[in-house]
Amino acid sequence: MTSTRADRRVRPLWLILIATSLPMFMASLDNLVMTNALPVLHLELGAGVEELQWFMNAYTLAFAAGILGAVALGDRLGRRTLFVAGIAVFTLASAAAALSSDPGQLIAARAVQGLGGAAIMPLSLALLAGAVAPERRPLAIGIWGGVSGLGVATGPLIGGAVVEGLNWQSIFWINVPIGAISVVLAAVVLKNSRGARAPIDWAGLLLVAVGLLGVVFGIVRGNEAGWSSTEVLGSLGIGVASLIGFIAWERRATHPLLPLRLFRDRSFSVANIVGFAFSFGIFGSIFLLIQYLQIVQGASPFQAALQTSPWTLAPMIAAPLAGALVPRLGTRTPIITGLVMEAVALLWIVILMPTDSGYPALVAPFIIAGLGMGFVIAPSATAVLATMAPDDHAKASGANSAIREVGVALGVAVLTAVFTGGGGELTPTGYVAPAIPAVLVGAAVLALSAIAAIALPGRRRAVPPAPAVESTTHEQLEPVEV
Repeated sequence: MTSTRADRRVRPLWLILIATSLPMFMASLDNLVMTNALPVLHLELGAGVEELQWFMNAYTLAFAAGILGAVALGDRLGRRTLFVAGIAVFTLASAAAALSSDPGQLIAARAVQGLGGAAIMPLSLALLAGAVAPERRPLAIGIWGGVSGLGVATGPLIGGAVVEGLNWQSIFWINVPIGAISVVLAAVVLKNSRGARAPIDWAGLLLVAVGLLGVVFGIVRGNEAGWSSTEVLGSLGIGVASLIGFIAWERRATHPLLPLRLFRDRSFSVANIVGFAFSFGIFGSIFLLIQYLQIVQGASPFQAALQTSPWTLAPMIAAPLAGALVPRLGTRTPIITGLVMEAVALLWIVILMPTDSGYPALVAPFIIAGLGMGFVIAPSATAVLATMAPDDHAKASGANSAIREVGVALGVAVLTAVFTGGGGELTPTGYVAPAIPAVLVGAAVLALSAIAAIALPGRRRAVPPAPAVESTTHEQLEPVEV
């Protein structure tokens, strides 16, 4: 059998990074690629505020609900096998989204996209971690985080350019060639590792899926149907009960979908708290602010994308830098710094929104918010895997991805609920006043997460990596500085 060291000579780091990061870039791109198209979809498909939310939430919810199941299947069938299958599903669903002719079809296609993305995000990180030597892992994860940041960055930019220059359908057609190239690269370059081949926890998968859907659906419907309505209370009740049932089931399951023992690790637990709050605060705010530029300030979709580029492009620079600094500083310092920067930036934006001071005044807080995102993304990924055993890489990464995607869905749902609850309308005169308290909620969540991040383990000396040993799963993961 070819040794791990020999495999590295055949497959250089740059090629492994492309094979794992390109599909992840595509999945990250679709988190925000629709944001600048939302006002267009409102007009062309007749979509209301609630349907606009579901264009985003159908993706993130399916993503979150499917991640742990994809990880379990990857452990049994091969992580590369599921990774390639996820890319194929995502690509086909993108084509279906482009062919949609009404809001319901688009929401369904976005949900299938999310299921494909569920196999891409956690398995890309697990495959990367297993293919890179321990001493180079923080740098590799930093680059991986930078590519993820690039997906977030170019999502609004590409979406705005395509919608304005072509049509909204083209924001999905662009995934088709990227997906085709990614399938070939992953199949040729990556090694098909496996984890523990345990039976799939179907009961746990059903409970967590019903729980997430119930909670988010209840929040999204709250203002429209009434918070005391049977529909909303029933949905929230079923969701919460299912999530409690999921935790109880996982405690006693022989082969749990999400081993709760992982949360005994302080770095893993705190990194997940931070990941949830980060996604909640920042993406919920972005959902509202990009529409603010178009609806209130009169920017076209492409102009709004260009205007937000100081924010969205900054993570691509900051994330690799933060990843390279982790061996020196640990994960705690950059994560806290990034969260504080984001909270300050949102507060700054809130102060500017009612003053009608124009776009130039927003550039500085946009840059600060973007740099803050970069300082959080890569170190958080390192903190999640820092002390995990090789067989737990995919489960740990999957749990973190699921928790962050739930943060995105709840952030969009809660902040939109605050906006609509305050009488918010998609008009120049009815947008600003109710958007301010919504963005303030996002800033408060980010500030609280910075306080929580203090509990991350401090910097410690890394253990020198042992010689690589061939394994049927991943090579031994040595502790890194966290």
